[in-house]
Amino acid sequence: MVKHWRVNREEKYEIVEKWFLKDLEIIDGKEADTDNPYFDMHFHKVYNMEAYSCASKYTFARTLSNLNAMYLKKDLKIVNFDDTYLNDDSIWSSSNRDCLVVMRICFYASNLLCLSLCPLS
Repeated sequence: MVKHWRVNREEKYEIVEKWFLKDLEIIDGKEADTDNPYFDMHFHKVYNMEAYSCASKYTFARTLSNLNAMYLKKDLKIVNFDDTYLNDDSIWSSSNRDCLVVMRICFYASNLLCLSLCPLS
């Protein structure tokens, strides 16, 4: 988890906490039916988190799910999220593969920027 703040037009970042993906048991979006940026991450204890936006919360959950599928292949529970927005294929349905690649790169780059600017509670 990275804390971000600005001092005299200078961007500052501080690593506040580190976790291992293998220790993550559940990501709880709290309310799938509402547009809120709050979610819980269950490790050996529960951490209450606030993303920059609901969209960045879903992007973060998708990213963790993809990393888990790619490297750990363990049963990662993602609860209280709308499955439509967690499924990567539902967002990117296009017959033009070149446009798809460019859109995906822009989408992930903007999400990384948003996540790096998330205020921490």
